[in-house]
Amino acid sequence: MPLNSPMDSTKNTPSKGTLYVVATPIGNMDDITLRALNVLDQVDLIAAEDTRHTGKLLKHHNIKSRLISCHEHNEKERTPLLIERIESGLSIALVSNAGTPTVSDPGYMLLQSAVEKGIRVTPIPGASAVVAALSISGLPTDSFIFIGFCAKKKAKRLKQLQELADEKRTLIFYESPGRILAFMEELADAMGDRYGVLCREMTKLHEEFLRGRLSELIDSLSHRPAVKGECTLLVKGCEENKDVSQDVIRAELIEALDNKNGKISEVSRIIAQKYGLSKNKVYEEALKLKRKVHGA
Repeated sequence: MPLNSPMDSTKNTPSKGTLYVVATPIGNMDDITLRALNVLDQVDLIAAEDTRHTGKLLKHHNIKSRLISCHEHNEKERTPLLIERIESGLSIALVSNAGTPTVSDPGYMLLQSAVEKGIRVTPIPGASAVVAALSISGLPTDSFIFIGFCAKKKAKRLKQLQELADEKRTLIFYESPGRILAFMEELADAMGDRYGVLCREMTKLHEEFLRGRLSELIDSLSHRPAVKGECTLLVKGCEENKDVSQDVIRAELIEALDNKNGKISEVSRIIAQKYGLSKNKVYEEALKLKRKVHGA
């Protein structure tokens, strides 16, 4: 039976089609469900983030369905056209380059419009970088928070990280290979030298999982000529450091300030790293003490 067979064949007007949100492999082309292959083979049209990329997947599985592009730069213009075709009775599969569309990927505008128009939207689940990374991380999986890509502008991104510093759940980020080093440095400054797991090239030939403190991960990657492959980074949630009290931190800061042991920023960095605390929070405390003790 065709995907869009009407429930009541006595009606002369065609029923609306369906928008299928289809998860595709995050790397290995065989990581796709039988149901997804069936849907991709039978739909009237596949709206793809990159038609060349999806074309390779279809060829690998001997699927000859028609493709049309739908990505972040043309989604606004494409959406009315795709909605019109679905309303005329066609079925469309929405796919991104990897994983599930609309999750840190294009497609949200089309999906939102379909929902508003009363079009049937059906999820076809599959591979997920978030779940794959979490499952092998060794970090708590009972409760986690997926952030995806942080804000592009530095000031907004740093504020976002500071707001997440007290979050007790496992944190999951996406980051590009060109920015991952700088991003982990920002994380360490905002949250302290926490334990993390960096997943790179998952399910592909050069799959890699690096585990350790953020400082250790940074040191490992900084010795490489380049970092390749999209990265999923998991960071342990905030834990109270029971080995150190606020009074101990204040005492060390006061001693350092009295002895003028370097710049406040450097002193804060050393103490934060020593106790696995957020450099920014230690720095803020140092500034308060300086104003209080020295009247500056």
